[in-house]
Amino acid sequence: MRRRALVAVAALVALATQACGVPDEHAPRPIEPSLVIGNPPPKVPGSSMGAVVERLYLVRDGKLVAVERRVGSAGDVGALLADLAAGPTEEEHDAGLTSALTGTDLIAGVRLVAGTAEVAFRPQAGGRTDDILAIGQIVCTLDARTDVDAVRFLQDGQVLKVPDAEGALTARPLTVADYQTLITDR
Repeated sequence: MRRRALVAVAALVALATQACGVPDEHAPRPIEPSLVIGNPPPKVPGSSMGAVVERLYLVRDGKLVAVERRVGSAGDVGALLADLAAGPTEEEHDAGLTSALTGTDLIAGVRLVAGTAEVAFRPQAGGRTDDILAIGQIVCTLDARTDVDAVRFLQDGQVLKVPDAEGALTARPLTVADYQTLITDR
């Protein structure tokens, strides 16, 4: 009796190890890692894979839309603004996304001071610095970072008044909450 029980258990173990429930595949396929341990893979131009998610705000139909890009590593606020100023990727453009910043040379630099991102604008000869969508893109993109609490704009070292979502000019530091009425999820 004991021998029969051992044979039955051995047969069950053999059967269980042969049929684990995972179907065979005829060709290998890439699997995107959900967690990278150690050094993240380098960013490959044109690749949608990366170790870090970067959130940018682009424009569609007069509204701000949050998009996420995978990048090789977390950059500083300057790198994030450079990515924003570069405009939508080809894939984002094909999805109907644009940027109010494309073709402008408005941003002279950015620095992070005690949680406030200070964005320096270049003087614009006859140009405007009051484009609500452009300001909204900058504020919402920078405020999406965990190390940024608010965004302030400067020109020639002086605080610059910029519009909130309602078009009211303000010199106070701004956050994504100031542009909530312009944000859509579509």
